[in-house]
Amino acid sequence: MSLTNCRFYEEKYPEVESFVMVKVMQIAEMGAYVKLLEYDNIDGMILLSELSRRRIRSIQKLIRVGRNEVVVVLRVDKEKGYIDLSKRRVSPEDIIKCEERYNKSKMVHSIMRHVAEKTNTPIETLYQNIGWPLNKKYGHAVDAFKLSITNPDVWKEVTFPNDVVKDELQSYISKRLTPQPTKVRADVEVTCFGYDGIDAVKDALRTAEAKNTPDNHVKVKLVSPPLYVLTSQCLEKNVGIATLEDAIKEIDQNITKAGGGCVVRMAPKAVTENDDAELQALMEKRERENQEVSGDEDESSSDEGVVEV
Repeated sequence: MSLTNCRFYEEKYPEVESFVMVKVMQIAEMGAYVKLLEYDNIDGMILLSELSRRRIRSIQKLIRVGRNEVVVVLRVDKEKGYIDLSKRRVSPEDIIKCEERYNKSKMVHSIMRHVAEKTNTPIETLYQNIGWPLNKKYGHAVDAFKLSITNPDVWKEVTFPNDVVKDELQSYISKRLTPQPTKVRADVEVTCFGYDGIDAVKDALRTAEAKNTPDNHVKVKLVSPPLYVLTSQCLEKNVGIATLEDAIKEIDQNITKAGGGCVVRMAPKAVTENDDAELQALMEKRERENQEVSGDEDESSSDEGVVEV
């Protein structure tokens, strides 16, 4: 029994009419020789007649060595080990579903392989005790793994080979699968040259934070008048974007009532640490510039740079 090599699923061979992910190894006169990636790289063949619905002028344009392809199983000869496959009978929808399942299974396999290496336990033993039973109960082991982070009851019906395996698996799942918050940012220019001036800008910007909840939190920072940055952190990027879009609408409505305006300089989007560093550098630069000119200004002059929201 191998320490790190094993099929992804309990069945040794795929069922006829099921969709599988293969890697193209060689192209010959009869068709393409492939390895079934989810079934411990057993051999299969895509017959020439099953490559395309159209007349084949160049096999190389249809299929290439080294590339992964989604195919459907036509025949399985378990005694001889022959598996005939078809590429031409696969629809775009089939490809999407197969790729989703394959990526989930690949994630499980990566976790299993890590635990196998760390605990010196054959990977098939881990699948037999943990992966395949969870596949049956939860539809897919990766869904069970994700659920286990917040609901330890997932493990009640699992028989671990030993406590070392249990501890390593649970620790690694927590590291790999715990959702990380995404930071979303938008840049807006808010101005008001009406009677209320800075107070109107302050009030409008406060509306962006007025609906804050523990899950959806908007922060407003001044870069330099009239540019402000809105940020939000949440587990779902789309939720963060929607939150900032709503905040911008609130700001726009309130500042418009006061005779001002709100211009979006950067629409809400997920940002990286590099984006944050660039923003911080810009804010520090503007702050230095403000300090350099502040000595020349009358203390009584109205300066939007002091706006705190």
